[in-house]
Amino acid sequence: MARTFFEKIWDDHVVADLGDGAFLIHIDRHFLHEVSGAVSLKEIDSRQRTVRNPELTFGTVDHVLETVPGRGMTTRMPGGNDFLREFTERIGPHGIRFFGLDDPRQGIVHVIAPELGAILPGMTFICGDSHTCTVGAVGAFAWGVGSSDSEHALATQTAILTKPKTLRVNFTGKLAPGVHAKDMILALIAKYTANGGTGYAIEFAGEAVRSLPMDGRLTLCNMAVEFGGRTGTVAPDEITFAYLKDREFSPKGDDWDIAVAYWRTLASDPDAVYDMEYELDCSTLEPQVTWGTSPEHSIAIGSVMPDPQDAAEAVARHSRQRAADYAEIAPGDAVKGLPISGAFIGSCTNSRIDDLRAAAAILKGRKVADGVTAICVPGSTATKLQAEAEGLDLIFRQAGFEWREAGCSLCMSGATGGESFPRDARVIASTNRNFEDRQGPHVRSHLASPVTVAASAIAGRIADARDLAPTEGN
Repeated sequence: MARTFFEKIWDDHVVADLGDGAFLIHIDRHFLHEVSGAVSLKEIDSRQRTVRNPELTFGTVDHVLETVPGRGMTTRMPGGNDFLREFTERIGPHGIRFFGLDDPRQGIVHVIAPELGAILPGMTFICGDSHTCTVGAVGAFAWGVGSSDSEHALATQTAILTKPKTLRVNFTGKLAPGVHAKDMILALIAKYTANGGTGYAIEFAGEAVRSLPMDGRLTLCNMAVEFGGRTGTVAPDEITFAYLKDREFSPKGDDWDIAVAYWRTLASDPDAVYDMEYELDCSTLEPQVTWGTSPEHSIAIGSVMPDPQDAAEAVARHSRQRAADYAEIAPGDAVKGLPISGAFIGSCTNSRIDDLRAAAAILKGRKVADGVTAICVPGSTATKLQAEAEGLDLIFRQAGFEWREAGCSLCMSGATGGESFPRDARVIASTNRNFEDRQGPHVRSHLASPVTVAASAIAGRIADARDLAPTEGN
């Protein structure tokens, strides 16, 4: 019987059919961070349980710690220090491998897991964070769980879940210069709505996906959850294998050859049937930017805001009008040219080395506009060190960007009482969520690719990087 890529992974990991649509699934890798991880470990200890397979679990700090240079294990987020203390005190005694603040492997979970080869094709992977689907880009089934599910996995190395339906998204055609993976996923969510992938295990496929490097694929899968998906995946191929080879936790020697031979069998069978299929033509795709308070509110950078009343359903009309009121944008207004006071490059969506290189290429020889606070936060310490070895940090600094330590930072801290942009600011960010107050009280956040964020920081308004004249050395 023909099977999809996802169905092959699922079948390989079913421990038991529990009935009523529930299955017990073996977990190959489990990552913890200091927020949900602290809760899970505290519960494990309070129930006097042990971690069944500590060698399959990893931990890092990323969510609530400071990213300013010279940081320590402190945070401005209410309750953050409690999470950090609980986590760091409890994780060691369980024998879990931990990447602490002084470890060069520290960083955002969804950035360091593939960097380290801790997630591999054909694996199941969980973490207490909704963007865990990111690492499905290497050809894995990865999803976010709550702290109780995480505790269950720590104690049993299994998880209970319902089998999701399958959805294949075909990105056809070739991307034009200046268009990136972030533009692909924003355009997809805008076309099919933020609920378009709800309940599905999504496989991103097609010519445009196959041409993406791993960093771009990670960006695509990162925002599968913003599309409503249970997970986002890309079937492994030669790009995947080249990326993973010689990573710290990747197989070595003969084991590598055996692993690759297995990974090659994972691609969907040619006659496999999906529950749903979508398509997006990338040959005419333009850089995207959001106008409202959902990734669904995305338009081509040269377009104007649509009329909320044109939405087919009353709920959509209401939500779009509320978003327009919050963003202080009216139908027919151009998003391009809106003045900004902040620019942020970072997050588990767009903080990898390819993202930093692309942004630096725009910033080289240019200066951030007066009145714009521009911040870059690499997704991992390893990425930061690599960028510094390449001189990218100097380009960011000379342009007027703050160059920070690795962590989640302004992607989520403003929503939970930590560091934020000033009240009423309008900012452009390479993050994944532009919800109300996400980056501070009444902060209007416009999502875009790192190159669009960089170009906008220079212009002092939302700008198209393709419009910039060449500078010396570019």
